[in-house]
Amino acid sequence: MSFPQTELSPEGVWSELRTIPDPEIPVLSLVELGVIGGVEVDGGTVRVALRPTFAGCPALHTMRTEIRDRLTRLGAAKIEVNLVLDPPWSTDDLTPEARAKLVAFGLAPPPTPILRLDDVLAMPRRCPQCGSSDTEVRNEFGPTPCRTIHFCRTCRQPFEGMKPI
Repeated sequence: MSFPQTELSPEGVWSELRTIPDPEIPVLSLVELGVIGGVEVDGGTVRVALRPTFAGCPALHTMRTEIRDRLTRLGAAKIEVNLVLDPPWSTDDLTPEARAKLVAFGLAPPPTPILRLDDVLAMPRRCPQCGSSDTEVRNEFGPTPCRTIHFCRTCRQPFEGMKPI
């Protein structure tokens, strides 16, 4: 199936990328997550710098496929999705909107800025359900490599936190 060629702009590409959800945390777009490191448009060619949350991220294939599909529909004739590991992605790259959406989704956002990972992992997180800081880390290993498990002593509910990277 071919799509009509249209005049592409960096703004149009960024706008489309803002609508692509993260495969693991679908309330966040790839742009809000901070994994889109840059966009370059040269005629019908679009280059997207993709900064994975970590090198072995199982969602990379899904992200690349979705970026290619969306930009093809937008009219790009050639799409290059390049993995960029330097500078590495960090949870400091989450947008303020992403942090608010994580709380609404039930995930405690990671503290920022990251100082020492051991200290940060042990820090109490604000409970996304009741807002209390009377929480504890129950497990540094959650359902995915980028999450931790916490417990709120106030509302007595477990919750996940996003691991600072």
